[in-house]
Amino acid sequence: MADTIQNNNVVTPTKKRMCPEESSPNDDFIVKKLATWDDPVSALANARHEFGEHGGVNMSIEASATFTVMEPETLSRMFTGELGPDRDFFIYSRHFNPTVLNLGRQMAALEGTEAAYCTSSGMSAISSVLMQLVSSGDHIVASHTLYGGTHALLAHFLPRSLNIATTFVDIRDLGKTKDAIVEGRTKVLYFESMSNPTLTVADIPGLSRIAHEKGVTVVVDNTFAPMVVSPARLGADVVVHSISKYISGGADIIAGAVCGPTSLVNSLMDLHQGAFMLLGPTMNAKVAFELSERIPHLGLRVKEHCHRALVYAQRMKKLGLKVIYPGLEDHPDHYLLKSISNKEYGYGGMLCLDMETEARANKLMDVLQNQTQFGLMAVSLGYYETLMSCSGNSTSSELNQDEKAKAGISPGLVRMSIGYSGNLEQRWAQFEKALLKLQDSGLFSNK
Repeated sequence: MADTIQNNNVVTPTKKRMCPEESSPNDDFIVKKLATWDDPVSALANARHEFGEHGGVNMSIEASATFTVMEPETLSRMFTGELGPDRDFFIYSRHFNPTVLNLGRQMAALEGTEAAYCTSSGMSAISSVLMQLVSSGDHIVASHTLYGGTHALLAHFLPRSLNIATTFVDIRDLGKTKDAIVEGRTKVLYFESMSNPTLTVADIPGLSRIAHEKGVTVVVDNTFAPMVVSPARLGADVVVHSISKYISGGADIIAGAVCGPTSLVNSLMDLHQGAFMLLGPTMNAKVAFELSERIPHLGLRVKEHCHRALVYAQRMKKLGLKVIYPGLEDHPDHYLLKSISNKEYGYGGMLCLDMETEARANKLMDVLQNQTQFGLMAVSLGYYETLMSCSGNSTSSELNQDEKAKAGISPGLVRMSIGYSGNLEQRWAQFEKALLKLQDSGLFSNK
């Protein structure tokens, strides 16, 4: 990787550092906390921009699995930790990789954290950070409304494999959440900024306060609300992402990220005890490059996702549909989200329709996809097309019936990730056409 000289957050390539004694006062493999942090877009614009090896406007891809040194003694100094990526020394791409580091800088800027590093999937980011923070015999307190894969990890895998127990609570009740924390044993409070799929909004400042009073680390999954909410600015210690969703935007990449203190990222990469280093959830450098090119326009995409979701939710409500969307004033968490969100980005690009029964939900999705082309029946989110799934039998299928009931997931809950392809009125006409077809079949009545 090219040696760099930093000037006004622009990084220009000079020469490859040849020996350990060469150094620069601007060496930096993380993003330092900015003195001022207005919003995610401003933070990204202020982040260091790295040019290519030969002066290209885009950074070069460092696709090497292993890295050479000029002096034999350097290898031992690297393995003892004396030399590392902060001085442009790299060992192996399961450890730090220059291209993945650059994406990590962008993620740290996005979330307002000291550092970040990226992984091969969202679940690998979640599982790695929890295994780094929690040991056998320790305890986690978590929201009872979580992505099904995360719930399965906490409820089944961690207790069976690592003797790590989790207590699930309704995080809207701060008192019960506080009571669930066992001092000296509970290490992590885990929740989603906006819950999957029910769109409950977490009181991040309040939850962080009660956790920190008892010495507990707060880990927040912000996959549903990048740009909209910045958990680290509200008190969270660690922010995790499935980058596969909004940040990628193309439904073509599987990736994850952990954003947090420099000490945490370094511990995850520790050669002897780091979960990233030893479990190997390695992101491919070519994937990191692609994602780094998409982050600069994330703000524009999120605004359009959120704008359309709000318009559709308001219109669906007027049609008599049972719609769940935190941008609606009658949503129980509307004013909470309004108080903690970054201004101008909206209320999220996800909405839910409760069709009460699975049969009605399936019929709605069938007509929307196969007859009016409003969207696609598929899991995931953040795609430019609208994606629809019945959560109870798909992304939340890992929960049993009692757990689904506690989480507020009805059998007919249709989760929609609102896209931005086509124009708004064109897509809305397709939705209305589908409702007319359902009315004709007797499955929907306009109240």
